[in-house]
Amino acid sequence: MELKSWLPSANAPGSDFPLENLPYGIVASANEDHIGVAIGSQILDLHGCVQDELLDGLPEAAIRTCCEPVLNSLMALGPAAWSHLRRRLTSLLAANETSHETQRRVAAHLIPMSGAVMRLPAAIGDYTDFYASMHHATRVGELFRPANPLLPNYKYVPIAYHGRASSIVVSGGTIHRPRGQIKAKDSEPVFAPTQSLDYELEVGMFVGPGNPLGQPIPMAQAENQIFGLCLVNDWSARDIQSWEYQPLGPFLGKSFATSVSAWVVPLEALAPYRVPAFARPAGEPAPLAYLQSPALDRAGIDLTLEVFLESKQMREAHVAPHLLGRSNLRDLYWTLAQMITHHTSNGCNLRPGDLLATGTVSGPEPDSEGCLLELTRNPEPVRLPTGELRRFLEDGDRVTLRGYCQQPGFPRIGFGGCSGTIAVSE
Repeated sequence: MELKSWLPSANAPGSDFPLENLPYGIVASANEDHIGVAIGSQILDLHGCVQDELLDGLPEAAIRTCCEPVLNSLMALGPAAWSHLRRRLTSLLAANETSHETQRRVAAHLIPMSGAVMRLPAAIGDYTDFYASMHHATRVGELFRPANPLLPNYKYVPIAYHGRASSIVVSGGTIHRPRGQIKAKDSEPVFAPTQSLDYELEVGMFVGPGNPLGQPIPMAQAENQIFGLCLVNDWSARDIQSWEYQPLGPFLGKSFATSVSAWVVPLEALAPYRVPAFARPAGEPAPLAYLQSPALDRAGIDLTLEVFLESKQMREAHVAPHLLGRSNLRDLYWTLAQMITHHTSNGCNLRPGDLLATGTVSGPEPDSEGCLLELTRNPEPVRLPTGELRRFLEDGDRVTLRGYCQQPGFPRIGFGGCSGTIAVSE
């Protein structure tokens, strides 16, 4: 049964942020940054709630972390503390659990979402990008190795690379077209702006308490490390990437920018949308023992992901953004828990606020591609409503990712948007 809030906007059909969601973000407030929780069209300032004693009775450590300018300290507390805080916030915002006086006190700490300036949710120390969608890996592999698109290790190893944390930006920013070495066929490489700028539709998970160096995280405990999920766009310069990536993998073709959504949805909010993990076809190898768990029967998440493109010409003509693709997180070959367990299986230590991303999430159906590299592998380019054609992103293009869980009998749990606009060259 859906819960009701005393804030009308939280109960509006189609809202990303009903009472059952309560995602965390960082909002610029006066001269400092505060932890905020999205509810309907508003943001609840947790620093103000602490000052007004609305969180009294919670463990002191939880109260203290709500006054921090980033989420790292709260992430470090672990699932029990997260659940206690979530229950208190739900109680403060629920229609049938608060007095008019309490509602008045809470309302004093609401910030309109419209016009709010959002920051990165955490101080991100490390960033790892996986390659967990077999549909994506197969389509990309077919472009370069038609006879053998998947390398032999793919069905055994959750493949990943270590990304650049310093160039992660929050949704809404400008993305500058990178320059790098580009080599056309039968010619010498040149140093020039990329002509093959692409997006990647991904989901990120923020690490909670983490693990000591040398102590792997077993599958049974892996999801206890997930504070919450966000949307990720790992922008890619395909022409730079294709020349540089052998033998050591992605470098300048990826490290110029990665966008993340402003809101981090708690894993607890996604519990009603858990589904079985991807079913491997008959004859495929089973995961090695350290990557197996009875929990695989609920290891997937029915999370719809969408990507929209809006050109500069479309904005000027007030044309709605164009849907490029729709996929679902449930189609990942490797689960979130398997990624965490494999990441730490050699003793690597994860820390609060580290970001792990799934890699491009693509589905098996037409129009479920998660990037332009896949979408334009056929001869015809993408045609926008204005008649413009796209094989890769042009200056002024704005890409927006969206994600939501929705099914009968449960509220829509949304992630807000994750957008970036390609700067117009001087």
